[in-house]
Amino acid sequence: MAKTTPIEFIRQVRAETAKVIWPSWKETWMTGLMVVIMTTILALFFLGVDSFFNAVVNALLKLAQ
Repeated sequence: MAKTTPIEFIRQVRAETAKVIWPSWKETWMTGLMVVIMTTILALFFLGVDSFFNAVVNALLKLAQ
């Protein structure tokens, strides 16, 4: 395997970076907004599931006393 010099490595990195299609500002903003919305929905869902199981466990513990 041939070794790459640091100069050649930098050239290759620049060439590959030029091929990247960067998202627009609108795409970035919309993706970030969707992440916040989905995270909030999942947090509320897991809060509900956790509250339900907490109520069940507390009810079972009251029966055991």
